[in-house]
Amino acid sequence: MVGDEAAGGRDRLRITEIFHSLQGEARAAGWPTVFVRLTGCPLRCGYCDTAYAFSGGDWWQLDAILAEVARHGARHVCVTGGEPLAQKRCLELLQRLCDAGYEVSLETSGALDIGAVDPRVSRVMDLKTPGSGEMARNRLQNIPLLTAHDQVKFVLCDRTDYDWALSMLREHDLPARCEVLFSPSYGQLPPRELAQWMLDDHAPARFQIQLHKVLWGEEQGR
Repeated sequence: MVGDEAAGGRDRLRITEIFHSLQGEARAAGWPTVFVRLTGCPLRCGYCDTAYAFSGGDWWQLDAILAEVARHGARHVCVTGGEPLAQKRCLELLQRLCDAGYEVSLETSGALDIGAVDPRVSRVMDLKTPGSGEMARNRLQNIPLLTAHDQVKFVLCDRTDYDWALSMLREHDLPARCEVLFSPSYGQLPPRELAQWMLDDHAPARFQIQLHKVLWGEEQGR
C-alpha cells in the first residue's frame, strides 16, 4: 500500500493521512467525506491547525489511494493539505477521483496556479488576509479562473481582516464569480462578532463556522 521514495513508479504522492469524517466547511459541510491530506506546504499561516502535515508522511501509489478512499464508502472526497497543489501529481489524483464518480473538492491556499485542476473539481480557494501573515502569497491571477462551481474562503482574524475581505469582494466582484465564505479564525475572532458585522453590513458572503471544531475541538474529526 505505502512505498518509500525509491520504490514504485512515478504515480506516487506523499500522504500525511487518509480518514473518514464529516466535512466541516464550505458547500459540502455536514456530508460524510473521505479526506486525503497531502504532505507539504510552502506557506506558514499564523492560524494554521495542520502544521503536522508540513513534513513527514508516506509515499502512496495512486492506485492505493483510490483503493483506500473506496474502502470508506463515502460519495464525497476532499483533497487537502498542507497545500495539495505543491505536489504535481495531485492533478492526476483529482482527475482519477472524478473519473471514479466521486464528488471531489480541493482545499488550496490560492498561492499556486489552479488553472490545470480538473473542471469537475470544486476548488475551495483561500484568499489570505493580513492577519494570516501570508497575504503577499496570494496569486491574484487565480481569481479570473473561479467559476460558480468553486468557492473562495476568507479566514478572518479581526476587524482589519474583515474590512480587507469586503474590499476584495468589491474590487474583484467575487460574489458574481463564485460562492464567498467568511470564516472566523478559531480562537481568535468570536463567531458571533463576525456574524453581527456581516448582518450590519449586508455582506454578500456566507458565514461559516468549522463544524469539526464544534464537534471535536482541536482534534481532527474522525
